[in-house]
Amino acid sequence: MASQTIVNSAQGSVVGSIVDVPGLQVGHFTLSERLTGCSVVLAPGGAVGAVDVRGAAPGTRETDLLDPANLVDKVHAVVLSGGSAFGLDAATGVVRWLDEQGIGFETGYGRVPIVPAAVLFDLPVVRPGDDPQARPGADAGYAACQAASTASPAAGNVGAGAGACVGKLFGLDRCMKGGIGNASVRVGPWVVGALVACNAVGDVIDPATGQVLAGARTADGKNLLDTQRALLAGERGNRPLPGTNTTIGVVATNATLTKAQAKRLAMSAHDGLARSIRPAHTTLDGDTLFALATGTEAGPVDLMLLTVMAAEATALATVDAISKALTTNTTSGCIPGANEFHQEH
Repeated sequence: MASQTIVNSAQGSVVGSIVDVPGLQVGHFTLSERLTGCSVVLAPGGAVGAVDVRGAAPGTRETDLLDPANLVDKVHAVVLSGGSAFGLDAATGVVRWLDEQGIGFETGYGRVPIVPAAVLFDLPVVRPGDDPQARPGADAGYAACQAASTASPAAGNVGAGAGACVGKLFGLDRCMKGGIGNASVRVGPWVVGALVACNAVGDVIDPATGQVLAGARTADGKNLLDTQRALLAGERGNRPLPGTNTTIGVVATNATLTKAQAKRLAMSAHDGLARSIRPAHTTLDGDTLFALATGTEAGPVDLMLLTVMAAEATALATVDAISKALTTNTTSGCIPGANEFHQEH
């Protein structure tokens, strides 16, 4: 029987990360002036890329070229960033860093780095003493590249997940802390890893148990509301503006895939979001997932298996993001992290 590594989220023991996929490096940069930042997944040797956007309010860069019908078939990095649309500028710094390394798409007139990006909205999360105008820019993206390595990436309140929150449908005063997380799944020679920054309007669910881990709290702040149940019971909250909530991420594999196959991987990864976020893919979210295939494993591809692994890794990375998120005090109140919240209640 093929060996298999599956994370047991019910025990909170998330194992592995996207860098378990050979050919990838991850770096975070978190601003000191404000709780926001960016994360970069580097593929110095190039990786076949794809993207699937399910949320109705995305913020992205260089996604059209990932369409299987379009020319460029490999990317050299993917950027995940806070800062809303301002955070897209972080990709400029990643392009600059790659250019200095001589990495990019050969045009005959120089190498052009291909760097898609997606952003999430974390502008309301301001701690006492923070600069509300501080956002991840080109220097932040460059610094994330300098920090990138094959070491297992940090999780929680770092990089693109630094200012993330979840469970915002009933107001920011009742939300909980989001973050960025990792997971990987291995079956035989195949590895699929995921890096997910969770800033969802909905609640985060443990797919192993169906338990709400973090999300909207009751009016007194002491218990979890269960957003889906509340909506179905007829409750209505203070709806945030569209685009102010988003889960973004990268799912990657060592398999050798075409762009069309990588697209299927990205599509299936969204099943993992649907398992771990409730509700997911709403009109208020900009949920966007990239797929990367490094091709270090050249054997025949079992695409169905890989898509199942992608959904599993994505769900578990989302759980990891929440389990590692820490309580944060802001100018508008305390945003509790899941583990500390459950210990207190």
